[in-house]
Amino acid sequence: MARSKIIKGKDIPGLAEYISSDKCQNIVLMLGAGVSTSAGIPDFRSPETGLYANLARLKLPYPEAVFEINFFRKNPVPFYTLAHELYPGKFRPTITHSFIRLLERHRLLHTCFTQNIDTLERRAGVPDDKIIEAHGSFASQHCIDCRASYDDAEMERQILAKEIPKCTRCKGLVKPDIVFFGENLPDEFIKAIPNVAKADLLIIMGTSLTVHPFAGLAERAGASCPRVLINLDQVGNIGKRPNDIVLLDKCDEVVRKLCRELGWEDELMALWAQTEAKAAWDGEEPEAVSGATEEEATAEDLMGTITDAIGRQLNLED
Repeated sequence: MARSKIIKGKDIPGLAEYISSDKCQNIVLMLGAGVSTSAGIPDFRSPETGLYANLARLKLPYPEAVFEINFFRKNPVPFYTLAHELYPGKFRPTITHSFIRLLERHRLLHTCFTQNIDTLERRAGVPDDKIIEAHGSFASQHCIDCRASYDDAEMERQILAKEIPKCTRCKGLVKPDIVFFGENLPDEFIKAIPNVAKADLLIIMGTSLTVHPFAGLAERAGASCPRVLINLDQVGNIGKRPNDIVLLDKCDEVVRKLCRELGWEDELMALWAQTEAKAAWDGEEPEAVSGATEEEATAEDLMGTITDAIGRQLNLED
């Protein structure tokens, strides 16, 4: 069956015109680390600059061991050292996160799939029932042995105090419901996969489309469904279909331009202003980062802090 062309222009004005049309009722999003880097959260997987590349110099079996369930059972300290730096509350949602909230406000958001564990979609005000955290998140936690749930406030207190949470029932290790290597993906993600086929617009932002099965969601959009890639680099096969649009730039920049074209920019910035609040973290103010150099420096500084902190803990154990 031939794929009909329904996007008039493969650019921001063409995308805005389609979003404003009656044909666009159900938007599905796929989010990767690039959505959160302007908040100062480091990308884990970049070959030379990501967190794993930085951890490679430490005395770990391999950099990804910090997120490996069997290693965690033997030594939870590296993960909880990292968790202390990345725990929700330290970071402010980005303009792109507020755009997701804006789509929901305009009753266009069907499902937001995210690879990120930072919960910034929730902090931006996106309803929980619209969010599918494909790799889990810090939003909840359970004992890895008896699976008992653990109190949110106590979890936060212990992570901020750099303590290792233990189950009140069996004394096993407690872990946030982040999917570690060696664990199954959340049932919610598996059940939500068919939602992609319901989309009449799929927007893919800030992801390399290399981690499966998440990356495979892009192929589940209908043959005529427009797919939009907002990313620094072209990835996957986005651009091969007649209705694909590729917008190579930072997510926040594209989102602002798109909202300006839609007449939504003031509404977008008002929603983003609502996210500016004191972080629940040592009295620090969250960063409202706008410049590229500042964004990258913030993430790089945090990667250095995390790597050095884990290194110190590993040396102490020796």
